Amino acid sequence: MRGTGGPSELLLPGQLAPPSTLAEAITESVLQRLAQYAHARESAGLPQESGEEHRATAARLVADELQRHARAELAAGRPSPSPQAETAAAESVLDAVLGAGMLERLLADPEVENITVNGADRVWLRLADGTKRRGPAVARSDEELVELVRLLAARAGEDERRFDRGVPSVNVQLADGSRLFAAMAVTRRVSLSIRKHRFTRVTLADLVRLGMCDQTVADVLAAMVRARKNIVVAGGTNVGKTTFLRALASQIPPEERLVTIEDTFELRLDADSRAHPDVVAMQARAANIEGQGAIDQAELVRWALRMSPDRVIVGEIRGSEVVPMCNAMSQGNDGSLSTIHSSTSRGVFTKLAAYAAQSPERLSAEATNLLVASAVHFVVHLGWDAARRRAVTSIREVLDADGTQVVSNEVFAPGPDGRAVLSAPLRPETMRELNDAGLPLDALSSGWGLS
Repeated sequence: MRGTGGPSELLLPGQLAPPSTLAEAITESVLQRLAQYAHARESAGLPQESGEEHRATAARLVADELQRHARAELAAGRPSPSPQAETAAAESVLDAVLGAGMLERLLADPEVENITVNGADRVWLRLADGTKRRGPAVARSDEELVELVRLLAARAGEDERRFDRGVPSVNVQLADGSRLFAAMAVTRRVSLSIRKHRFTRVTLADLVRLGMCDQTVADVLAAMVRARKNIVVAGGTNVGKTTFLRALASQIPPEERLVTIEDTFELRLDADSRAHPDVVAMQARAANIEGQGAIDQAELVRWALRMSPDRVIVGEIRGSEVVPMCNAMSQGNDGSLSTIHSSTSRGVFTKLAAYAAQSPERLSAEATNLLVASAVHFVVHLGWDAARRRAVTSIREVLDADGTQVVSNEVFAPGPDGRAVLSAPLRPETMRELNDAGLPLDALSSGWGLS
């Protein structure tokens, strides 16, 4: 809401407030002209502008619009803006059109976790407390939204990324680490989704404070990482797997060399040079416009093993990388971490088998289960408790393989409220290893009724 707050100024979801300052008025005009200019270039078969070219075009259009506004004010008998006002307006406009534009206020809101857009005026927000609500429009037209996505891609250094009918999708990492994916032409309206990361530096103590697990679970998890156990973190979409993986990684000693492998950069362990000074971060690469140059995660895992890593961390197992990942885990790179989408902790084994069956190695279920049982030590499942809060719901210790089944022991199982509670003892050998890593031998006895 802007202005005097009269009834006519109430904003409904999807509406934009009318401009109330010189900068806002100029921003609207510049965005419209940029969209028209980009459309004209595309229609003429010209390539998309580079980042530098686009910045120069935006600056020229801002200057043009400021001059037009000054002439209009003089013609109406009003004083034109002062040089100081014009300079401030120009800086504000360029920040808007070369930054995240009208998305900026949503990206800056710490309570907003995910932003989804199904057309410029159909915006939905997923908040930190798990609720969902309608958000304000992020552009005045779908054409303007396309131009905004192109601006964000150019500003992020993605000059080679097209976003048009010929290449109808783009994946961009924004300056704050958020991931933006946008699609057009194949959708009825321009669509985009932004996944924000509220906690780029997080520890297990933070997870306890946030209520994701209790201190007992955190102590066990910390000992698992320090004891170099291979851990797969599972859960559904938007349950916090990446944040959880960062928290586990906080227990890795700083002298260890890490190689992270992701489909898109999200972990950002290399950004914390104090906690992790020796990190190689690798990202899979899609094919170029000619269909060449693709490098998938499976190939990156193979590369990682030649880089003398102490641990290999795969941001998310999505397919054929499962085989080299398990090979890495079972060939001396203990302490490796990864995530996978799965609705239950037991379902992780079925998912891994399905990915392995689709890989170039075409492993049978029996061979996959033997590989998984020799590679993975623990599966940690994340979900939602009865109050719809993110929580650790299950921890399984992998024991062995028996034909088409992976044999596991659910050490922590969902309690009445859906949160993980002690359920079964660890193997004595595992308990001794966790004890050596700092977990007291009697830490879990009362929960197992052994005290």
